[in-house]
Amino acid sequence: MPGDLRRRLREQGYRLTPQRQLVLEAVAGLGHATPDEVAARVQQTAGGISLSTVYRTLELLEEVGLVTHAHLGHGAPTYHVATDDQHLHLVCRECAAVTEVGVAAAEPLVARLRAEQGFETDVRHFAIFGTCRHCAMTGGQP
Repeated sequence: MPGDLRRRLREQGYRLTPQRQLVLEAVAGLGHATPDEVAARVQQTAGGISLSTVYRTLELLEEVGLVTHAHLGHGAPTYHVATDDQHLHLVCRECAAVTEVGVAAAEPLVARLRAEQGFETDVRHFAIFGTCRHCAMTGGQP
């Protein structure tokens, strides 16, 4: 990923800094993480990086297409590494587990919105809330 990061940043007139690399590594290691969680991970590795630097870096990494965010509930968005396999998120209201499923799962809804409303849906930021299989089977018990 660092070579890809370096190339994509340079293509858009930016350079790879240690802070940018640390933020991307934190996002990759955490999976789905809020900016505060990314900052905490980065500060474990390299103290002295401010929360505002993490926010600016996340914005830049999203702008160049290396990370993306989704809103998985109230509060801050969660960031994850952008991949070619686009997905939407299933969020369990009981245990807060986040499961990724391919965007094809939403295709009937996307097609219907397109046909009936002329609306082009971006499901990459889409979160569907409900109860995961485990919680449904156990009544939410661990």
